[in-house]
Amino acid sequence: MTQEADGLHRIGQAPETTTHKVVKSLWIGIWLFYLSAPVTDLVSGGHSTGARLLGGLGLLAFTCWYLVLVFRTVKMMPVPRVLVSLAVLATQATVLSLTLGREWLVLFVYVSISSGAALPGEVSRWTVPGATALLTAVALAVPGGTQYLAGLVVPALMGGFAMVGVRAMIRTTIELRQARATVAELAANEERLRMARDLHDLLGHSLSLITLKSELAGRMLPEHPERAAQQVADIERVSRQALVDVREAVSGYRRPTLPGELAGARTALAAAGVAADLPAGCDDAELPEETESALAWSLREAVTNVVRHSGARRCTVTLTTRQTLAGPVVELTVTDDGTGGPAVPGNGLTGLTERLEAVGGSLSAGPVGKTGFRLLARVPLGSGS
Repeated sequence: MTQEADGLHRIGQAPETTTHKVVKSLWIGIWLFYLSAPVTDLVSGGHSTGARLLGGLGLLAFTCWYLVLVFRTVKMMPVPRVLVSLAVLATQATVLSLTLGREWLVLFVYVSISSGAALPGEVSRWTVPGATALLTAVALAVPGGTQYLAGLVVPALMGGFAMVGVRAMIRTTIELRQARATVAELAANEERLRMARDLHDLLGHSLSLITLKSELAGRMLPEHPERAAQQVADIERVSRQALVDVREAVSGYRRPTLPGELAGARTALAAAGVAADLPAGCDDAELPEETESALAWSLREAVTNVVRHSGARRCTVTLTTRQTLAGPVVELTVTDDGTGGPAVPGNGLTGLTERLEAVGGSLSAGPVGKTGFRLLARVPLGSGS
C-alpha cells in the first residue's frame, strides 16, 4: 500500500498517528453538535432531578459507546461483535426516547450513521433501514414524536447510506492506488528485462567471439605468432564495434521524446507556479527520431530557462507543422511573459543550435513585445529520415 493511501483517515479503522487522531476526532466531534437537542431538554425540559441525572448518565454512556465504535478500529472486529455494539446503542436510544421524550429521537440518527461506518456494505444495507424503522416505531410511541419524524427519517437514511458510500469509495481508491503501483512496478521490471535482452543481443555474440579468438591467439602464439597477431587484431576490431553498439544503445535509452518532455514541462511549470498552456500531445509517429530528439531537447532547455530565469507567470508552448517553399517544417515555440531581455549565448543555447543544425534546423531566441521571451526551434520535416 502506498504512503498516500496510508494517509487516508479510513472510516472504521483506527488512526495510526497523532495527526490522524486529531483530524478524525475533529471530524467526528463536529457531528456531536446535533446532540444539543437532548442536552437542551435535560437543562430546560422540566424533568425531575433524578430524571436529569439518569438522562445525563445515559447520554454520556451513549456518546462514549458511539465514539468508541466509530473511532476505534473495527476492521478486524467480527461482524457479530459490531452488531452487538449497535444493538446496545439502539437500546439506549430507545430507552432514553421513551422515558425522556421526543427530543431524544435524534440518537437514532447516530445509530444509523455508526451502522454505515462500522459494518461492511452487504450488512449495513440492511441495518441502516432497520435503524430507521426502529426510529419510526419509537417516534409513533413517543408523545409528539410524529412531529419530529419527518425531520429525522431522511438524515438517518441519508447519513447511514452516505457512510456506506464513503467507505466503499475509500476502499476503491486504495485498491486503485495499489493497482497503479503494481502497474508501475511491472512496467519498470519489463523495462529492465528489455534492457537486459538488448544488452545480451548486443554483447553476447561479441563477447563470445572475443573469448574464442583469445583462446585461438593463445594457442597460436608460440608457433604461429603472425596468425596470433591477426587474431588479436580481430579481437580489437570486434571490441571496438561492441563499444560502438553499446554507445548507440545507451543513446537510444537516453533519447528524449516530445510526449515525455511535454509531461515533464507541465510538471515543472506547475511546481514553479507558472500557468502552462501546452498542447495535449503530439503526433510524433511522423517525426524521425533525430528530429523529435532535437525538438525535445529544445523544449527541455526552454522550459528550464522559463522556470529558472524568467520570473514569468504564464508560459505557452505550441507545436505546429507549416508548409514552406523549401518543404514542410515543424516549429516548436515556447513563449513566456517574464522579464524578457536579449538572449545571452551560453552552453544551453549553443548546444541547442548545434543539435538543430545537425538535422537541418535552426534556432531563434529573443524578447517578444515589451516583456516576455520567445524561443523558436524549426526543423525540416524530412530531416533525419
